[in-house]
Amino acid sequence: MTTTYVSTATPAQAARTRIAQIDMLRGLVIVLMALDHVRDYFLGGPGMAGIGNLLDPTTTTPALYATRWITHLCAPTFVFLSGVSAYLQFANGKATSNLSRFLFTRGLWLILLEITVLSFGWSFGFPYAFFLQVIWAIGWCMLALAALVWLPRIAVLAIGAAITLGHNLLDPINAGELTGAARLLWTFLHDGGPLFIGEQPIGLFAYPVLPWIGIAALGYGFGAIFTAEAAKRDRTLLLIGLGFLVAFALLRLTMIYGDPAFPTGPEGVWRDWREQDSIGAAIMVFLDVQKYPPSLQFTLVTLGIVLTLWPLLARLPQPIASVLNTFGAVPFFFYVLHIYLIHALAIAVNAAAGNDPAGLFDYMINVFTAPEKLSGLGFALPWVYLAWIIVLALLYPLCRYWQGVKARRRDWWLSYL
Repeated sequence: MTTTYVSTATPAQAARTRIAQIDMLRGLVIVLMALDHVRDYFLGGPGMAGIGNLLDPTTTTPALYATRWITHLCAPTFVFLSGVSAYLQFANGKATSNLSRFLFTRGLWLILLEITVLSFGWSFGFPYAFFLQVIWAIGWCMLALAALVWLPRIAVLAIGAAITLGHNLLDPINAGELTGAARLLWTFLHDGGPLFIGEQPIGLFAYPVLPWIGIAALGYGFGAIFTAEAAKRDRTLLLIGLGFLVAFALLRLTMIYGDPAFPTGPEGVWRDWREQDSIGAAIMVFLDVQKYPPSLQFTLVTLGIVLTLWPLLARLPQPIASVLNTFGAVPFFFYVLHIYLIHALAIAVNAAAGNDPAGLFDYMINVFTAPEKLSGLGFALPWVYLAWIIVLALLYPLCRYWQGVKARRRDWWLSYL
């Protein structure tokens, strides 16, 4: 069966029609994202709250590795699609001034929500740490796109490609070797890491914004592909995805560029996939590319997989397509609710199991400064998957309702939610 709504060859007509696969793709990665966050709160042992590296072949298992790695697809897809969506609004006839204003105000709105509603949802305590991750990054990407949309699409594509291809050349500049405003700026732009006021850590730049702006600009630059006739669009995206994967494989095989050496093993030992003593360990290290910040190799392999899978979305069975479409049509609504729901469920289930859930309050502070408070919490991986399914089942009717509201009404403020 075919679920795409686009069947004409005219870009203007395509732009005016909602492309079902975009919502389905967004829904797919938001479902995977929920798994990652359920794992954060429910997995016991060294994987709890990201304590320990689930991608380290010396300490992980294939199931834990796969559970963690598959969620790498989420953030680059969200950010890339934010750029695509911005272009589709332009192609749909929105004036550049109006589009720029919308992107600017929505970007500020997302940043505000990240440092208030969402950071509190991660922590459940006061004062809470600012946890600045994907919504923060998308907010800054929208601010950047608010300026970039005044340029020709090809120019935006070139800027996105230059940032994505070239930002690893900046890796030798280390924020830890800088001081004052320069250190703060470079941590915010490129390196990521703790956010300080004086000597006091108050949060975490989990998603430094410069590489993500490059991915959003790529999405805007590729946006015209999504306005093409369905068969041509799917074929083009498949070829681009395969090209990305080939480029990743070549860079990874040679290790000449695109993924900085960073410690993945115990005591900061750098692992090279070519030096592993088993095929399984070599594969794990081969795929263990840097996400914080997203390296060129990380971007190539994740977007390569997503774009290669794109043509399959139209062939999903109707029940699965419908569920993904619902989640993907209201991604921000899902995002806010799922953080609070997962966190609350983790507290309730640990308490019911006889565990002391106190560590789940002031959660983000405990993750970084008192991980021992979380050591007795959590459950085995099968229970994580059960909790994930329960979370999705609870959220689906709420998302379905909100999808209906957004379909029936055209209030301006709905576009911010």
